Amino acid sequence: MPGGATIAASCSGTFLLAEAGLLDGHDATTHWAFCDPISRRHPRIRMRPQSALVVSGEGQRLIMAGGGASWADLALYLIARLAGIEHAMQTARVNVIDWHAIGQQPFAHLSRSRQVEDAVIARCQVWIAEHYHEPAPVAAMVRQSELPERTFKRRFEKATGLSPLEYVHTLRLEEAKQMLEAGDAPVEAIANAVGYEDAGFFGRLFKRKVNLSPVQYRRRFGAMRKALVEPR
Repeated sequence: MPGGATIAASCSGTFLLAEAGLLDGHDATTHWAFCDPISRRHPRIRMRPQSALVVSGEGQRLIMAGGGASWADLALYLIARLAGIEHAMQTARVNVIDWHAIGQQPFAHLSRSRQVEDAVIARCQVWIAEHYHEPAPVAAMVRQSELPERTFKRRFEKATGLSPLEYVHTLRLEEAKQMLEAGDAPVEAIANAVGYEDAGFFGRLFKRKVNLSPVQYRRRFGAMRKALVEPR
C-alpha cells in the first residue's frame, strides 16, 4: 500500500485482500462461514471469525467487516475515523443502525456440514445427529464404528476437523439455540433435553461458544423470531 492507502472490505471482499497477499501475518475477518476456507488457503492470516469488525495491518489501514449487516459497522467506523465520532453517531441515529458489539458468534451455525469421504465416520455422523442427547455419546459412536477407540477418534477429527466430543457439543448447542428461540422452556429443561445433566456446565459452555448466555440469546433471538412471526 504505497502512499498509505486505507483499504476496506466487507464479507467476501476479504478474499481479494487475502489473494493479494495483503493479510499475511495480520488479523482479519469475513463472514463466519468463510473463515475456515481462507485459513486453509492462507495459513499465515490470523482469522478472527468471532469479530464483526477487524482493523489491522501497518498503520491500521486494513479494515474488514464480517457477514451481512456488519457492513454497517464498517461504514460507521470509516465515518468516525475520517469525519469524526459525532458524524458517525448522527449517521447511526438517522439510519437506526445498531452496532454489532456481540460480534458474529451468536449468529454462526456451530455444527459442521456432514462429510461423506470416510464412510465409517459419515455413518457415525448420521447416528449422532439423532442420538446426541443420549448419555456417553462418544463411546456409543465408537461402538457404532466398530473401530478401536484411538483409531476412531483420529479418523473422526481428520474427517470433521473436530474431536468427537467437540462435535457432540456443537450439535447439542445448535439444538439448544433452536429451542431457546422457539419456546419458553426453562434453561435447565433445555440443558437436560439436549444431554446435559448439569445446567451450570451447559450455561458456561453456551456462553463460551456463542458469546451470549442462554438467557441473553433467548432475549435477543427469541424476540426476533416472535417479531417475524407476529409483526406489529
